[in-house]
Order: sequence, then C-alpha cells, then structure tokens
Amino acid sequence: MDCKKALTETNGDFEAAIDYLRKRGAKVSAARADREAKEGAIIAKTSTDKRSGVIIHLTCETDFVAKNEDFVAFANKIADVALANKPSTLDALKALNIDGLPLSEKLTEQVGKIGEKIDVIRYELVEGNNIVAYIHGANRMGVLVSLSLPVNDNNAIAGKDVAMQIAAMNPIALDKDDVDPGIINREIEIGKEQARAEGKPDSMLEKIAQGKLGKFYKESTLLNQEFVKDNSKTIAQMLDGIEKGLTVKSFRRLALG
Repeated sequence: MDCKKALTETNGDFEAAIDYLRKRGAKVSAARADREAKEGAIIAKTSTDKRSGVIIHLTCETDFVAKNEDFVAFANKIADVALANKPSTLDALKALNIDGLPLSEKLTEQVGKIGEKIDVIRYELVEGNNIVAYIHGANRMGVLVSLSLPVNDNNAIAGKDVAMQIAAMNPIALDKDDVDPGIINREIEIGKEQARAEGKPDSMLEKIAQGKLGKFYKESTLLNQEFVKDNSKTIAQMLDGIEKGLTVKSFRRLALG
C-alpha cells in the first residue's frame, strides 16, 4: 500500500516514487530511532571456491517482518554484494551500491517501504583455504568456520559438523591461548572462592582453581570441547582423524539478540 501511495503521489513516475519512499524512510527512521530492532535475519555465505565467507546481520523490529520473503531476499542480496566486493568494514559495506544506490540509502528506502527501523548492524568477512557457512534456526544465527586444508568431500562434512557445534555450544575462543587474560583471571578467582567456600585450605586454592580452569577450557574453547556427535573425542581430535593436519583456523558466530 505504501508503494501504491508513492506512485499515486508522484503521478505514476517510478523514479520519483522511489525518491518519495526514500524521503519517507528518512522520516520514519528519525521517528523510530529510539525503537529496539531485536528481530531480523542473519545470512552466512561462502564463495564458490570456499576461500571467502561473509555474515551479515540485518535488523528489524518485528518477527513478522523478519520472516517476510522480501526482507530475507534483501538480506541475501546484501550478503551477495558483500561476498562479491569483500569490504573490510561495515561502513565500507554500506558504501557499496545495491541496485544503483549505496546500501546506506537502500536501507532508508526499505524503511520507507516497510515502516520499521531497519539496519545492517554487524558484518564479518573471513578468508582462508576452506570456509564453511552454516545458518541455524530460520536465519536467526550464522556461523563461518575457516579450516586449515583445502576443501574435499570428507572435510566439508567435518566443517559442517564443527559449524553446528559452534552454533550449539557457543565457544568463547578457538583454543586456550586465545582466551582473554581477563577472563582467565576471573575464572581463577571464581575457582578460588568456590574452593574457599567449600572449606578447602588456602594452600590448596591455587591448585584447585587451576583444575577448574582446565574444565573451563574444555567446555568453552572450541578445539578442546567434546565433539557433540562423539564425546570420546575433542573437536581437535575429530578433525585430525578426518584428515591429518586438519584444524580450525578461525570462526565467527552471529546470533539475534
């Protein structure tokens, strides 16, 4: 109906109707600037050669819009443009053209059409030897995994399994050495306090805390997590068993909320 009104207001001039919607979109954006846009769509895609991957997070206000085919198609188009051009930042992505307009202006146009606050708020680019993409839960979460060895039938399946593991288990880092030192110190202090509350002597607190830290690494770092499909193996062991030297170089996980 908004598109019909735009054509009516501009006497059927298609280009003028687009300008009308963009102007209306700017007004709607200003009016809804304080609204929370917690819904949306997350799209993860890889290039044909699997050497590049992107994730974009397009937000909106309601679940109704998030499930709309045109909204999801727009999110996919943004991901396609990102994958083709590989911008290094979100601002660079918004400067790219979609259908003859910079994405920043195209977003305003979409606000005019839909009447909700819409924006791309997160964007990730991953490049490497073998990138795997996974989308979970009707575009509510996206994962990219960069594997160390070139793609083949076996490691493609393993990469999908790892991506699903990341979606389900939400590791905070790739390996022990990648965990933020602040988080490590916090876990050690929590471990000491727990041991102290259990009545353990002060001389044992550090040793007990280090033991708890080992459990934390096992639960929270990807390569040390138990593989959900076979908990007799860690993710690192599972990958090396699929192909000698196969491991994860990096990963990205974006989720709504």
